[in-house]
Amino acid sequence: MALLDSNRAAASPKAPGAVPRRVGARRQDNLTAYLMIAPMVVLLGVFVMWPLAYSVYLSTFEISFYKAPKFVGAQFYKYVLESADFWHSILIGLSYALLVVPTGIVIALLLASFIKTLSKRVAAFMKVTVYLPAVVSTVIASVLFTFMYQDAGVVNWFLSLINHAPIAWLNSPQWALPAIAVPGIWLGFGITTLILLAALLDIPDSYYESAMLDGANFFQRLRYITIPLLKNVLLYLFVTGFTLAIQMLDLPLIMTNGGPTGATTTPNFYIFNSFRELTPYATSYSLTASLLLFVVLGAISIVIFRLIRSDKAVDG
Repeated sequence: MALLDSNRAAASPKAPGAVPRRVGARRQDNLTAYLMIAPMVVLLGVFVMWPLAYSVYLSTFEISFYKAPKFVGAQFYKYVLESADFWHSILIGLSYALLVVPTGIVIALLLASFIKTLSKRVAAFMKVTVYLPAVVSTVIASVLFTFMYQDAGVVNWFLSLINHAPIAWLNSPQWALPAIAVPGIWLGFGITTLILLAALLDIPDSYYESAMLDGANFFQRLRYITIPLLKNVLLYLFVTGFTLAIQMLDLPLIMTNGGPTGATTTPNFYIFNSFRELTPYATSYSLTASLLLFVVLGAISIVIFRLIRSDKAVDG
């Protein structure tokens, strides 16, 4: 009986010393976690949060290189929000992102599904080949595709084979944005393919085997197995893809200089031109436009998060 009582006392959470040891271990774990994230918090504070807060502060001043800053409050926010050119550039950026991101993800998903079925040696060769556009400079790609879009370029040569008249790709308001979207897709689909391939290889083969036994074809397996299990990866690709695509500057700057008639003036190109204007408030105006673009990108990310809800991992 005495032995039974002693065992109960030892197993009871109210035993002397049990609670202090548990609390002490928890505090030690919390301290370790805080120490591990402290360097990142410091870096984010110094290089992200403080510059962002200081930029908001500077946007309330009329900044000139020759005069002392003049406090104007939210005046520049009103100027930017009332600017039709600013909202037109946002629309152009969204149009460019809608052309580039979904198309690039679809092509990458189909290509990754194809690479998954290959042997290891052939798959390794395909992965290296697919990744090559990612190491090409945006400037080089812009010059290359500019030559391809010329009247005597490769693209119009292919059109001549079907007796189609040459198209002024970069000088047409209708075709200029799709023309610069093509190199945008080409530059980004390599990394997207490798990310999707890694995600596909993480899906158990037993899922596909069971579906094939039930008579599911490729597109049915893609719809009911692949896409639902890739939801987290697709969410990441859509958020990062739209954020980067809307901020594209190099392609429209080199290929079309924002033309024709502003058809390829993306938000960053508009801000770049605003900063170069010889006006006393060019710096403040471009800074305020950049902050408002930051808000727009945050809103777009929230919309994507609402449309594509992330799920737990397959093995979670």
